[in-house]
Amino acid sequence: MKKKHLAILLAASMVTSMTACGQKAEETATTAAPSTEAATEAPTTETPAETPSQENEGTYTAGTYTGTTTGMNGELAVEVTFDEDSITDVAVKDHVETYGIGYGMATTPVEVMPGKIVEAQSVNVDSITGATITCMAIKRAVSDCVQQAGGDPKAMAEVHDSFDYEENMEADVVVVGGGAAGLSAAITAAEAGADVLLIEKQGITGGSTTRSGGKVLAAGTPWQTKQEFEDSSQEMYDYLMSFSKGLIDEELLRDFCDNSADNLAWLEEVGMKVKDVEPIHSSLTPWRVHNSEGGGGQTSGHGGQITVPLTERAEELGVRFVYNTSGKELITSEDGSVTGVKAETADGKQLTVNGKAVILATGGYASSEELMSRYQEFLPSNKNTTVPAGNIGEGLLMAEAIGAKNFESDGLQLVYVSYTCGVGINEESGLIVSAAGERVVNEWTYQSHVAEALAQAKSPMGYYIATDNDPNPTVQYGITLDSTVKAATVEELAQQLSMDPAVLKATVDRYNELCAKGEDEDFGKPAEYMIPVEGDSYYAIAMNPGSSVTFGGLGINENSQVLDTQDQPIKGLYAAGEVAFTGLFGTEYPCCGMAIGSAVYFGRIAGTNAAAEE
Repeated sequence: MKKKHLAILLAASMVTSMTACGQKAEETATTAAPSTEAATEAPTTETPAETPSQENEGTYTAGTYTGTTTGMNGELAVEVTFDEDSITDVAVKDHVETYGIGYGMATTPVEVMPGKIVEAQSVNVDSITGATITCMAIKRAVSDCVQQAGGDPKAMAEVHDSFDYEENMEADVVVVGGGAAGLSAAITAAEAGADVLLIEKQGITGGSTTRSGGKVLAAGTPWQTKQEFEDSSQEMYDYLMSFSKGLIDEELLRDFCDNSADNLAWLEEVGMKVKDVEPIHSSLTPWRVHNSEGGGGQTSGHGGQITVPLTERAEELGVRFVYNTSGKELITSEDGSVTGVKAETADGKQLTVNGKAVILATGGYASSEELMSRYQEFLPSNKNTTVPAGNIGEGLLMAEAIGAKNFESDGLQLVYVSYTCGVGINEESGLIVSAAGERVVNEWTYQSHVAEALAQAKSPMGYYIATDNDPNPTVQYGITLDSTVKAATVEELAQQLSMDPAVLKATVDRYNELCAKGEDEDFGKPAEYMIPVEGDSYYAIAMNPGSSVTFGGLGINENSQVLDTQDQPIKGLYAAGEVAFTGLFGTEYPCCGMAIGSAVYFGRIAGTNAAAEE
């Protein structure tokens, strides 16, 4: 029973953290709500309990009722109070939703949805874009209470949001995108005295960062010293440069590494609480991945510990937020300088925002079927992603339309993982083969490196080949599942996987030969992890590819200015974060915390310089 419980927890962790840094499965308008029907508790009423009936004089049987359902992470409970004619109060009483998505801000569902429902006198109100799962859970639980009180939630009117913004707005600095990069840019620009307006496509801030594990990469920090790790910006630079393959800009990376400790300290000053430092994978030392409070390991949904305090600081500084609005086109003057943005609200209203400078922080494009199509040889579908549905590369296309350089990288943050038992997320280190049945990598290494090797082999699947002697708990659980392919011989296993039996048999034989030698002559895996694949039965656990962070995008210089096709800065245009990762990554994701850390750093640089534009 203990083994099964552990495996279920691991599989649940896998579903919500399928990428290297534990990004949360998205809460978006395109994500289906959980199918679990709402369980109900006995109503607590102000009058003696009775079975509600539409024959009552009023619409409802007055009283307070409790409804429960499944939210993003578990049970969510609401209390709804009725008089005979109306809903008088809705309160979320208990939940385990994600901080910064489900709750924690003035714009998140737990705080917003109860008031919307009472005002509309209906559960048929619009959900908050970017937090749909929690919104739907609240509406299901309230619907249950409506039924308990004798009402009919299906008969309630549909009430839709209307976004009432000025058609023409002005600001010194216009930020497009409210994730870690955009919020950091907005704060530093406001601190420099600029009037800042931030456009956010969703109904909440946070972007991919909120869904992540909330990790920040930094070297030479007090947290490392506290845990007795000696580290320096030079060591961090050397490590990250080892992944370059000629794609990393030495100056950009040097700036980030040299300022990484100060960058983390700035986040702490804003309000991020650091829990500890860890390696993510045992093969990576020294430890320099800094966890936000509550995080650690392959967990997700802790990025709100970064984005909520960033949002609150921006609000304190007077940054104006325009939600549910997408940037569509950059405005330029006759000399090519960027002077504003044309935008569109979710209900189709057209806006124009003029400014002295624009900062693009719109994230990547992992949710764009068109832009992700170039990875189809090893990533046949872009549906296995954990980023917001709005990450479709709009910032890239807006800038490219006015002459910005847009580098289409061959790399992205990638992981191959079993969606049934979680193999591929942790440190399982047995034999992994490509779809062709060939071994391509040292399996005891960081998961992005395993994924990169499979991607280089153009393999749309990976398979973990196991027998009963595999020591990993996730593998032991995986081989008990009906979905796991099982056979009496390696050749039979290969046939079921549509592989050449001779190829897979040769791969297994060679692996076992190396295990017997005690030395991995092919890929250098440590001897203690070379466990032979031998037994009465053979299993193949399917590992599917999934992605989140995309590389490449806009090129920037050390001032976060966007470059044109001649590598010259475009006046008035800045970028930071995933929209501008050209020069910061090679073809594989080197370490958790790199995306958030660099987004914050170059966002701050963008904000400072944009505020100085004349």
